[in-house]
Amino acid sequence: MTNRRPWLRRASVTAVSAAALVALAAPAEAVPASAPAAAAPAAAPVSGAVTGAAAAVDYDTWQRDCQAVMAQALPYLKQRIADPGPGEKQAIVLDIDNTALETDFGFSYPQPANKPVLEAAAYAQERGVAVFFVTARPGIIHAPTAYNLDEAGYESAGLYVRGFFDLFRNVAEYKTAQRADIESKGYTIIANIGNSPTDLSGGHAEKTFKLPDYDGQLS
Repeated sequence: MTNRRPWLRRASVTAVSAAALVALAAPAEAVPASAPAAAAPAAAPVSGAVTGAAAAVDYDTWQRDCQAVMAQALPYLKQRIADPGPGEKQAIVLDIDNTALETDFGFSYPQPANKPVLEAAAYAQERGVAVFFVTARPGIIHAPTAYNLDEAGYESAGLYVRGFFDLFRNVAEYKTAQRADIESKGYTIIANIGNSPTDLSGGHAEKTFKLPDYDGQLS
C-alpha cells in the first residue's frame, strides 16, 4: 500500500491546499451508460456512487473506487461522443479536488492527475469535446490551478473559480450557475463528473457521475 497522508476534513484540506498552491506557485510564474436525455434544469441521474467507511479507505482503495465509476462513464462517453446532434458542441465538466486531481493524497505541487478521470478527459478531448473545470477553489489561485491542470495533462477549455462574492454563495448554486454559463456559450454538457453532491446537483448536464467522497471525508 502506498504510504499516504491520513484523511483530512474538507474545510482544513481546502485551506491548506489553497495556501500551499499560492506558496508553491509563485516561482512557477516563470512560468451504467444509457441513451442521453435532453439537458434540463432538473437534476441529472447520478451514476456510480460509492459508499464506505472513510477511516478504512487508503489511496489504493480510492483509486479502485474511482476506476469503478469511470468504468461506467467511459463507455457512455464513447457512445455519446460518437452520436452528436446536428451542429452540436459537446462538453464535459469536471470538478478538480479529488476528481481531476489527487488533492487529498499528499501535498505535492503540481498535484498529479486522478488517472481514471484523465483517461476519460483525454479520450473526449482527442475527439473535439471541450473539457471545462468548475471548482470551489478561490480566484486567488486561478493561475496555479490552471498551471497544475496543464502539467497534469489536461487541456482546459475553461476554468471556473470562485470570485469574492461567490465565496459567500451556496457552492451547489454557484456550480450550477457556471454550468448554465457554459451552456449559454452553445455547449451541450454531455457529462458532469465530481465527488461531492454539490458538484452534481442542479441539472445543466445530460448525465452525472459521482466519484467517492466517503461521506464528505474528501474535499
